[in-house]
Amino acid sequence: MWTASEKLILSEAHDTAYSIHPSSTKMYYDLKERFWWYGMKRAVAEYVAICDTCQRVKAEHQRPAEWKWEEITMDFIVGLPRTQKGYNSIWIVVDRLTKVAHFIPVNTTYSGAKLAEMYISRIVCLHGVPKKIISDRRSQFTSRFWEQLHNSLDTKLRFSTAYHPQTDGQTERTN
Repeated sequence: MWTASEKLILSEAHDTAYSIHPSSTKMYYDLKERFWWYGMKRAVAEYVAICDTCQRVKAEHQRPAEWKWEEITMDFIVGLPRTQKGYNSIWIVVDRLTKVAHFIPVNTTYSGAKLAEMYISRIVCLHGVPKKIISDRRSQFTSRFWEQLHNSLDTKLRFSTAYHPQTDGQTERTN
């Protein structure tokens, strides 16, 4: 694929703490000031494309929803003082089209099953089953139970990327 020297150059330009995983375009323009080899542009693009870190944090550009409550976003506000009823968090569910939000008091210790029960009674019963849910990678949203529930409801689960909350910007702005 690459010679040893090409691999070293690509790695130094992309993977070090000082380079912070640039995009293939930026990396190519930076490298071409100092280096050149036949097929360098393609090599840079391939290197970035197979970078596991980049694939995990790459933002997914999203089209607007076509119908209300067809696509929703979810997030939690945590670290709140405990209420008299024992709640210490707020679960926020936002419709991507209308921006209507539900604020559901919850406890951080709730299981995926408990959240699913609340989701069905507070969201699905009012608005129907959405086609897509965008949320962060919180354990409640990545649990096997939650995944199986939405698989049976034919709802696609999409997760915002680490350190890139803009993917779930709708809910983050509501927070």
